[in-house]
Amino acid sequence: MKNLTKNILIGFSLGLIFGISINLINLDQSEKKFIIEILSVGGEIFLKVIKMLVVPIVFFSLTSGVANLNELNTLGKIGIKSISLYILTTFFAITGSLIFANLLDPGKGFNLKIENNDITISEPPSLNEVILNIIPNNPFESLVNGNMLQVIFFAILLGSAISISKKKELTKFFNDFNLVIMKVLSISLIIAPVGIFCLISRTFATQGLGSIIELAKYFFVVSFALFLHVIFIYLPLIRIFGKVKVIKFFNGMKEALIFAFSTSSSSATIPVTLENLKKNFSVKDKIASFTVPLGATINMDGTAIMQGVATVFIANAYGVDLSIIDYLNIILTSTLASIGTAGVPGVGIIMLGMVLNQVGLPLEGIALIMGVDRFLDMLRTAVNVSGDSMVSIIINKSEKK
Repeated sequence: MKNLTKNILIGFSLGLIFGISINLINLDQSEKKFIIEILSVGGEIFLKVIKMLVVPIVFFSLTSGVANLNELNTLGKIGIKSISLYILTTFFAITGSLIFANLLDPGKGFNLKIENNDITISEPPSLNEVILNIIPNNPFESLVNGNMLQVIFFAILLGSAISISKKKELTKFFNDFNLVIMKVLSISLIIAPVGIFCLISRTFATQGLGSIIELAKYFFVVSFALFLHVIFIYLPLIRIFGKVKVIKFFNGMKEALIFAFSTSSSSATIPVTLENLKKNFSVKDKIASFTVPLGATINMDGTAIMQGVATVFIANAYGVDLSIIDYLNIILTSTLASIGTAGVPGVGIIMLGMVLNQVGLPLEGIALIMGVDRFLDMLRTAVNVSGDSMVSIIINKSEKK
């Protein structure tokens, strides 16, 4: 993963330099067009691979995650309280990030054009249609067409049925298939540096230096939104309901937060998070062993914030005005998708493709942010682990009462 991150950054940087050079050098129009066409082919290959994986990653990751929640049958109210808190904070995360992003409007300076003929922005559906369209008429048709809200609904329903039926062979099947799909993703990402180079080169060959300012603006908007979520959502909850002082919380969880920041993986941080919670906050084992792995599976507030800001950024870059219904779609999709976002590095950027698809935005926009996504991934993982810890402490306090 370190080599991949390094190579993506190299590809992004070289693409930046090459694209700006093409923009500044006085080339014949035919020569410039030929170079841009070559870059377009390389970029499209990468995008088609990403598009190919979005639906299977969401479906198998989400089904596997829900199917493994066997503790819900025995923990009862602890499970209900935990899931409610995780979903509520995710809802606040995506809603707050959309409001914040709209206030600062990152991406306005790009002025990109949607070049793919197969991408159309249709008239927004009514609120009733949005709600009814969550339930698929044919789940297999939804999988083929990539209707992500319907895919998420079906995956949650299927995973719940597997969990209730206690068919271990079915659970194992989806777990194994999820591992295979994630391995396919790892193999596919080998071409990511080349794909990023092509997409970024093509973008800056036609846009120039002004785009760098907008990219920096996106980076700081996401970082600030993550900071505000911790300050205004997590810390008041931990102080009011967990009865824990802010300084004590950060001191007690510093090892887990540093580990999360370093690895960009909520799942890899689980052992450290459990140790910090039990040792420094006296969280009961039966509570922590449920809430922390559950949080690593369904609590992706940091990812939801990134998806909200990135969607507004990409919409602004392509000059697309999002309607109220589009924003509702983003909130619903991001909140539900957070349940299926695997706690491993980089998967959040794949999930962004699902959100973009839901509101009719081009996946090419992902290339604009992938160069700075690694550091943001580290920040949002630390936020996710903070949320896991916050919920665990609050549930532990409520159970003592």
